[in-house]
Amino acid sequence: MADHAHAKAPTKLALDTHPERYTHWKLNFDGPVATLAMDVKLEEAVGGGEYLLKLNSYDLGVDIELADAIQRIRFEHPEVRCLMVTSAQDRVFCSGANIYMLGSSTHSFKVNFCKYTNETRLGLEDLAENSGVATYAALNGTASGGGYELALACERIALVDDGNSAVSFPEAPLLAVLPGTGGLTRLVDKRKVRRDLADVFSTIAEGIKGKRSVQWGLVDDLVPRSRWQETVAKKAKELAAAKPERKGAGIKLDPVGCEYAENELRYKYVHVALDPAHLTATMTIKAPAGAEPDSGEAFRKAGDQAWYVRCFRELDDALMRLRFEFPKIGYLSLKTEGDAANVLRADKGLLAAQDDWLGREILHLAKRTLKHLDNTARSMFALVEPGSCFVGSLLEVALAADRVYMLNDADRPVHLATSKLNAGPFKMGNGLTRLETRFLGNPAQVGTILAHEGPIDTKTAEELGLVTFAPDELDWEDEIRIAIEERANFSPDAMTGMEANLRFAGPETMETKIFGRLSAWQNWIFQRPNAVGEKGALTLYGKQSRPVFDMTRT
Repeated sequence: MADHAHAKAPTKLALDTHPERYTHWKLNFDGPVATLAMDVKLEEAVGGGEYLLKLNSYDLGVDIELADAIQRIRFEHPEVRCLMVTSAQDRVFCSGANIYMLGSSTHSFKVNFCKYTNETRLGLEDLAENSGVATYAALNGTASGGGYELALACERIALVDDGNSAVSFPEAPLLAVLPGTGGLTRLVDKRKVRRDLADVFSTIAEGIKGKRSVQWGLVDDLVPRSRWQETVAKKAKELAAAKPERKGAGIKLDPVGCEYAENELRYKYVHVALDPAHLTATMTIKAPAGAEPDSGEAFRKAGDQAWYVRCFRELDDALMRLRFEFPKIGYLSLKTEGDAANVLRADKGLLAAQDDWLGREILHLAKRTLKHLDNTARSMFALVEPGSCFVGSLLEVALAADRVYMLNDADRPVHLATSKLNAGPFKMGNGLTRLETRFLGNPAQVGTILAHEGPIDTKTAEELGLVTFAPDELDWEDEIRIAIEERANFSPDAMTGMEANLRFAGPETMETKIFGRLSAWQNWIFQRPNAVGEKGALTLYGKQSRPVFDMTRT
């Protein structure tokens, strides 16, 4: 098997995985401590990619399993109060993303891969912040590039002191790119490493080890190899003991089960109709059919079939498949259908369950999924038509869109509506709600909208600023068709950059910095000849030839 052969994007992602089917991770439980040990299998690249996963390097398949493990700890194992991330291989924690995979895959795949790994690491951070589970990176060997970025996503980092193990960001000196999983941002924004020290660290390929790694703030603890196992085990138990118990049973997460048909992705509550000829797709989200849980115990009884759990897991699955399996689809119509009253009742029930950890976990599942929608590099128009139910939690889907079109037809009235979930629980990556982001220039308008009781008709929605355009029944079809055709024919690069700039108005946070920079400079650097040209560093990595750089500063 060749190291350098072409890395193909997967034709169908194995998102429905389970710990019993993991190839690259070992998940074990010891009371309040879960241990997730990376043990990447050399010849098990995702989708049959012909590259070797040396030194615990990872590809998309490794991260899919990581995301699944984090999700299962959230929902299936409430007894866990500390997750220790470590390696099952001797003297290496993780060497980061596989270089040959990055060097030979398409540009679209590289950027979406970096986006997915960022979202996974943000999910790890959210586990500590909102699920009450401490996260502890136990580096029993060298952690370089994405391996160290994985450690940075944890609350605390321990490094083995054996004279050889180090942490490093070798991307700039070796590959002419940058850490793609938010590494530089987490280094200075999260760990507060001095920027001059971060500058030195990020230009030394061999990295930093020993006492200096602690002095510079790169790790928290340095542990001799002779006392490694007992020390990290003790620390994990201490971290777990400091977290409150999550009382009550969890729920089992069965496969979401995406059904593929010709130009369709089918789920129970989500449907995606693909139009490859026009590079467009339509995603329809269905309301619950009847009563939904209104307490933690009711959610336990419903399990993963509760609308809030199943619908948002399906939405997340569909978004990931669109990103990786259908990269040419550049435009997405967002639609909803069903009884709006059922959505509002489901919202009320979820809010009533917030005194239970399971209810809170389900709310954060929906919040993370909506963030993934925000981060999806597709032009998105929400279409409010007869039968729509853009209310409450599903109003957030419309607010995430780049434009909202709402039919103005007295004979076929359509409505929007808010719920308390629009007032704060579903914050974006910028720390604001989607309503607050929409009305940065008129903050008082948010209160006006939230104070509106009952359905909001088209005229009122237009006056309130909730919709972009409100065509009448005569103009609706033509106006929508022309808008979609126009959008689908713009440069996808320009649209990705424009949308990423416009969607995250307001304050900058670590999260918006990470995705903003990924959409801007990381996207750009990944295409530069100095990295991926015939004589670029990423192209020539592992070969005898040295890269040749165009030394022009731009």
